[in-house]
Amino acid sequence: MTDPTHTAAMSPEEAAGRALVARTSFEKEAVWLPLLAVHHWNAGQMAIDGKTFTDCVIEGPALMAVMNGTTFDNCAMGTTTDVKNLLYRPLSTTKLAGVVGMANCRFLRCRFVQVGFTGSDDLLEQLQSGIKSASDIPAPGGTGA
Repeated sequence: MTDPTHTAAMSPEEAAGRALVARTSFEKEAVWLPLLAVHHWNAGQMAIDGKTFTDCVIEGPALMAVMNGTTFDNCAMGTTTDVKNLLYRPLSTTKLAGVVGMANCRFLRCRFVQVGFTGSDDLLEQLQSGIKSASDIPAPGGTGA
């Protein structure tokens, strides 16, 4: 007997979602974080793991749970005059709900739009002391003056 789930045609949306989950790198593109998260959840992956984002715009609205191995290199984390506006301290130390988990991901020269960040106290302290807002980083192709 044939399993109907394997013989049925895959919808274009499902095929696109599976392709998105399979990708390990994103470069010079806009990435809508809620969509990326939903496709990973649909694939049974509760966190986005092992992706590299280079020169991307990471768009929300979203609250990113920064997990082990995730790094930010020369990124603009958001538009704000107080970086604390981007950071959220979880009340539970065991689990988080309603967040986009990011593990072992690397962000290089990315810009974040409408994204908040949460994680361990140590992580929040690191982000608070080293976070850059969009106004701190020159626009691509700019002179920096």
